[in-house]
Amino acid sequence: MKNIFKVGLLSLIMIASVSCSDFGDLNNDPNNTTSVAPEVLLTNSLRSINGVLNDVEGIYYVQYMSQTQYTDGTRYSNVNFNFNPWYTGPLADLNHIIDLNTNPETALDALQSGSNANQIAVARIMKAYYYQYMTDQWGPLPYTQALQGRENLKPAYDTQETIYRDLLKELREAAAQMDGGDPVDGDFLLNGDMDHWRIFANSLRAIAAMRLSEVDEATARTEFADAISGGVISSNDENVMYPYLGEANNQNPWFGRFVTRTDFAIASTLVDYMKPLGDPRLDVYADPAPNFGDVRGMPYGIEDAGDIPNADISFPGFPAVRGQNSPIAVVTYAQMLFSMAEAVQRGWISGDAKQLYEDGIRASMEQWGVYDDAAFATFIAQPDVAYDANNFMEIIHNQKWVAMYLQGNEAWAEWRRTGFPTLSPAPVPLSDLPEIPVRHGYPTTERDINIDNYAAGVGLLGGEDNLHTPLWWDK
Repeated sequence: MKNIFKVGLLSLIMIASVSCSDFGDLNNDPNNTTSVAPEVLLTNSLRSINGVLNDVEGIYYVQYMSQTQYTDGTRYSNVNFNFNPWYTGPLADLNHIIDLNTNPETALDALQSGSNANQIAVARIMKAYYYQYMTDQWGPLPYTQALQGRENLKPAYDTQETIYRDLLKELREAAAQMDGGDPVDGDFLLNGDMDHWRIFANSLRAIAAMRLSEVDEATARTEFADAISGGVISSNDENVMYPYLGEANNQNPWFGRFVTRTDFAIASTLVDYMKPLGDPRLDVYADPAPNFGDVRGMPYGIEDAGDIPNADISFPGFPAVRGQNSPIAVVTYAQMLFSMAEAVQRGWISGDAKQLYEDGIRASMEQWGVYDDAAFATFIAQPDVAYDANNFMEIIHNQKWVAMYLQGNEAWAEWRRTGFPTLSPAPVPLSDLPEIPVRHGYPTTERDINIDNYAAGVGLLGGEDNLHTPLWWDK
């Protein structure tokens, strides 16, 4: 953990180094450092995982949380979202790591931060992680022409299909190129454990492959099966969790949100599903409402949320959800088990779908510290929980939704892919259509500065640049 946030003076230097292509050449001061160690770039790029986990829009859309005062977010008022910081931030850092370890003039010096092959592999994995997050929000994006700095300030857009196929390739090749040499430095996520990075890459590839189930099942089947055979997360000990710290600069975002305000409560949608089933995770996901002594959900996306007293609703659970140093999941064992259960039922891999599904529920309960043998047996025997091969998509994805609490963007993507759980939009939405958003609008800077490529990108999208045009894989 000693390298976890090495971003002081060197971070400022790094920002200058990755941004200078946008502003022309700067004079070099011979008395100051003009290069950055790859480990610093990696640390800085990994910190942006918090930006994915801290993104509340997906959490709103799948109705994990409701707003208690100002309900613009849960009523879909925002249309345009900015993707530029992802290009100029973590993607630029990761691209620079690859360059430093590839260029013969810098590759030898880069060995101080781990073997060249291992550093490149980790950078490719994280680039794939961020790009999948981005394309799952916006659809077509600058990809093959991106990250060229001043050599191409107006990159063209690629189709989402093109992006996904390359992400699968990148993850496959990154896992294969790890060379058994020195592990990477600057890695506070997996502490330089290259076996864990390989497992992470394969798990991400399985998730990406599953996303194609409705548009290219042949590729989805092949890539998913190959990723599973290469080794994916196989216990809660291998969960990829973002490690927050007990200090203000690097604290859990849900802790920070509740320091001076109480703007979020667990949504009634989630409570109304979990509570009748006696789901023990509910008492960890949220605190009891003071006026009632048990968990009570906040109505979702209503106009007059401020009329409901705080004492009548439940806030995110402390400390499991909003402790200052409580981690948040990036990818989990439960998530992989539910995906494998679906894959077995689809005939992609061999196995026992029912057992994998039940193991997914068990893993989730163990992850949250509430598993009990007798209670579990009673829980999975209930008609709304018991596995049903004739209704496997709804059964699996209702429980996957519960298990991915706070993994808002991944849950939103799975809801769009599968249609489960069944969700109703906010009763009085502020969007142009009374529907839950299925994408984000492009940043207005693209419309104003990169106008020709923006127009072509909207053409690739196949509909209007709004919240309601489905993505390529959303069928």
